[in-house]
Amino acid sequence: MPINWFPGHMNTTRQKLAAMMPKCDVVVELLDARLPASSTNPLLDELRRGVQGKGEEGRPGDLPCVTVFNKVDLADPPVTKAWRERFEKERSVRTVAISVNQPGESDRVVRLVKKFAPKRIEKGQKVRVLIVGIPNVGKSTLVNALRGKRVAGVGDEPAVTKGNQEIDLKNGVVLIDTPGILWPKFEDEDVGYRLAVSGAIKDTAIDYDDVAIYAARYLAEHYPNEVKGRFKLSELPDDPIALVNAIGKKRGCLVGGGEVDFNRAGELLLREMRAGKLGRISLEKP
Repeated sequence: MPINWFPGHMNTTRQKLAAMMPKCDVVVELLDARLPASSTNPLLDELRRGVQGKGEEGRPGDLPCVTVFNKVDLADPPVTKAWRERFEKERSVRTVAISVNQPGESDRVVRLVKKFAPKRIEKGQKVRVLIVGIPNVGKSTLVNALRGKRVAGVGDEPAVTKGNQEIDLKNGVVLIDTPGILWPKFEDEDVGYRLAVSGAIKDTAIDYDDVAIYAARYLAEHYPNEVKGRFKLSELPDDPIALVNAIGKKRGCLVGGGEVDFNRAGELLLREMRAGKLGRISLEKP
């Protein structure tokens, strides 16, 4: 299932990011802790490379980046730990794992970004922080948590933020929130599926049946006990289609004649998986 979802405003966002990075001190990239590699934007390292920023030395260099593994409460802890180690080693970034909707956790991001510009803090200058990430990853929730009030749109659907917003936190940090940006084409089909399973792509742009089959196959292979426990299944069918049907029967997703409404059963599986009701599950492993 190739997925191509690159609205015009996202192409504009890419251009704006390239223009804004030299004006910033630090980039904060939010990832979905359940799928770090699939939710990172491969353009980011390219865009921040060799930036003539407002750093301490005043010379070109990779713009510092703090990579935030968000929704860590939904992800498999050992897998998240392994991903963080890989990111810090291979991409030369600092990482932090949080759930932005948990009180106080977002403050850890501010403390970390300030470490990249101590001289600006000493001089009373504001640290300008560019926040980037794919749709529906929690950027606006993070902004609102840091500010202490609602200043950025929040929603369960992707692509809520439509334009750049500058927010002065009144603590020496200015945040620049940007619309979520996905890259133009998913060369790896699995990436598209993982993003669809997580909710990063609007449900209107995907086929529930295909995505549910992908999710069922992955869960049966990597988290069979969680599936059996959640849906009260004594055994898991070998076939993912049969598994979705079994879940549908258990939850009453039926139509006339007792047949399973496959689309409804698939939607139920994805909804419960996204909400963490199956447990802490990572959708990819390093």
